[in-house]
This record gives sequence, structure tokens and C-alpha cells, in this order.
Amino acid sequence: MEELVVQLRAVSNALARFAQDHPDRVIAPLAVNISPNFSQDEFRAHLAECRRYGVRIIVTSVGDPSLNAPLVRDYGMLHFHDATTIRFAEKAVRAKVDGIICIGAGGGGHSGTISHLAFIPQVREMFAGTIVMAGAIANGAAIRAAEVLGADLSYVGTRMIATQEAAAPPLYKQMLVDAGLTDLIYTKDVSGLPANWLKPSLRRAGLDPDNLPSTERRLSDESAGTGKPWRDIWSGGQGLGLICDIPSVAELVDRLRKEYLLACSTPTFTASSACNDG
Repeated sequence: MEELVVQLRAVSNALARFAQDHPDRVIAPLAVNISPNFSQDEFRAHLAECRRYGVRIIVTSVGDPSLNAPLVRDYGMLHFHDATTIRFAEKAVRAKVDGIICIGAGGGGHSGTISHLAFIPQVREMFAGTIVMAGAIANGAAIRAAEVLGADLSYVGTRMIATQEAAAPPLYKQMLVDAGLTDLIYTKDVSGLPANWLKPSLRRAGLDPDNLPSTERRLSDESAGTGKPWRDIWSGGQGLGLICDIPSVAELVDRLRKEYLLACSTPTFTASSACNDG
């Protein structure tokens, strides 16, 4: 809880300063991901702090969203929930969440296997709320594609890790720049949930990507590797093949905007990336 409050205070203060210095700019709503592993009392305590610092959206990732949806509504915030399958999306609809984050094939830390081409339209047919397309989104054209498929918003995850302001270790950022699709492995035998992991980080933690022990064995047997998911073993989405630099967030957002506008105005899209820009 203490770390959450520190981060909320820092972000809210930074947003307030930015709004004061740039009154003409639109400030996006603040969203916080809260673990579903908390007890109901702990969840309420986190919600109270989030509301105190002006958070507008609460994101939950796994578990039954119906348990927490009423609490989020009681605190006056919007509830978005991750879905990696149609069944999970249906559960979110029944829970009357405000938004569904559809994580399709190619996502990083929490990934599904359904193509966005099929996933987004099917969820749109059953859900009138906000749909977020997530997984392998690394340029403005992908953001435009999300709209065409029926999504309202896009998650840009792995691409944002490789920015100057991200708190990720420098080695992690450089690994994303250097890695390609063949450097990813999709497995649940790292954290217990299916995700795409960077093979170089697995090797660095003493694990063989081609012969991974089960999650249970790895957590109980020190000889099976010493790395901890997220801290030492790093994930990455399939969009990492389009990551070729570590810009500032402002530079990246400006680039994404230009790519998005180009995709909106161009009838046919020619693949390009920052890798071959001058």
C-alpha cells in the first residue's frame, strides 16, 4: 500500500503541474491496476487511496470480475477487466464492467492466443462498452487497426518499456531493442500464467528456454533457476521486432501520432518502422 500511495502522489502531482503549464492540453484519466489476490478489505483500502488521488479507472487482470465490479462502482470509478479468451470476455460482460481489455495473440506479460482479427469483432458484438485492444501494438498503424476492428482504445505495453522514463532496468530496455520474434517463448511455466518471455532473460536467470521446469518445480527447487518473474525474468510482446531505439515518452507519442494519422489517410499501408527512418 505504501508504494502505491507514493506512486499515486508522484503521478497526480506531475499531472497537476503539467495541466497548469499546458492548459490547452487534454489530460487522460488516471488508471490503476489492482491485484485481484487482495481480500475484499484490502481491495477497498486500495480503492479508497485511488479515489483520494483522482484515479478514474480501475483495471483488474485475472479472477472473477463480478466480485470486484460492485466495489469499483461504489467508489465511483470505472472498471476495466482483462480478457484473453471469449469465455473471460463473457464473464466480464455479465459482471457489467465498463471496459474489456482484449489481449490477443502476441501480447507480453499476460497474453492470449486469439488473433485480434477475430477477437475484437466478436467481443464488440456482445459488448457495448469500451473495448481496448492489447498485444503486439508498437506503432500508429496498429492503433488505427484497432479502431477499424471495433476497439475504442489501444494498449501500448512493450513499446513503452523501451523509453527513457520507464523504470525498467537498462538491460531490459536494451534487450527489447536487440531481440526479435525468435527470442520469445510463450509459456505458463514462468509465472503460472501464459505469457511471452524473453529467452535471453531466462538464460541470464539460469534457465534453459528449451527445457523449462514446471512453475511449481522452479519455485520449490533452487537448482531449477534463481530468477523471479518481472524482476529478473522479463516479458515482451511480439511488437518488439519493431523496437529499434529508446526514445523519450514524448518522442514516442509524437511518432505514434504521426504514424496513426498516416494510417488514417492512406488507403493502403506500406509497412515501415523507426528502424529504417533515415
